[in-house]
Amino acid sequence: MMYDQTRAQQPAGQTPGAAGRRSPGPEPLLPSDEQGKIVLRLRHVLNTFADTPREALEEAESAYDEATAQLVNALAERRRLLRSGWQDRDPGTQSDELRLALRQYREITQRLLHI
Repeated sequence: MMYDQTRAQQPAGQTPGAAGRRSPGPEPLLPSDEQGKIVLRLRHVLNTFADTPREALEEAESAYDEATAQLVNALAERRRLLRSGWQDRDPGTQSDELRLALRQYREITQRLLHI
């Protein structure tokens, strides 16, 4: 068994929970209410497939189209906000802000590559 310095420094009987060990994840690309609407549509599709397979597939395709359109719009807005934060800045005086923008571009691009 390995020595855990962080646990050793905690008062007796207390260990950090999962929330204490993890940093919050990235914010979702789509608002949760929009995600929920699409999920409900897909559930409906699954429930109606046995009776009306063609209509269910058409509805699934429509939900897919809606999700991709919303994702494209969300990504375009995210890009616009990121760009407005660094575009007109002097690179010599705002290096921390530029580094943050670079980190945000990298993170969102990595998320896209893992879809």
